[in-house]
Amino acid sequence: MKTRSDRCRMPTASMPTLPIAAVIYRPDDPLEALLANVARSLAARGVRLGGVIQHALPALGGQACGMQLENLETGECFGLSQNLGAGSVACRLDADALARGAMAVRAAVEHRVELVIINKFGAQEAAGAGLRDDMAQAVAAGVPVLTAVAERFAADWMAFAGDDCALLPPRLDAVLAWWDRLQTEG
Repeated sequence: MKTRSDRCRMPTASMPTLPIAAVIYRPDDPLEALLANVARSLAARGVRLGGVIQHALPALGGQACGMQLENLETGECFGLSQNLGAGSVACRLDADALARGAMAVRAAVEHRVELVIINKFGAQEAAGAGLRDDMAQAVAAGVPVLTAVAERFAADWMAFAGDDCALLPPRLDAVLAWWDRLQTEG
């Protein structure tokens, strides 16, 4: 059986990579905390960040936990989930909030931030929607992109990003090492 490290290759000096990386994670990995730590660590180094990261909101009044996005360029937070009422099994994703996330990514690219972080390549992106096009536009504009991909969407990610992206384990040191390598190559 392959381990996560067998699937997550680290780029080497002889291996050309696009300026795009995906943290490959499992459901029990603390992804939100990792991306928040990455953003804090890079911002503390003076890296100009853009894009959006996700934060879970605590459950209130018996409702399922909600989600919000944080615009890394402005610090603005806005809801990503909508309350569909008790017992609903429909997707709670708020399409308007997702559009605001896309606008945040586009603005970051226009402002030429140094790195765009996008909370994840998930079901929406695997289906060809969500922030998928915004990721591609950022890379096409020469702005590096960091995202996260659940193992179950790894094949969809590879079909989208190709073999020249970096696949990273869900560890702060691995993400920061990718960023440092990208800086020395650029």
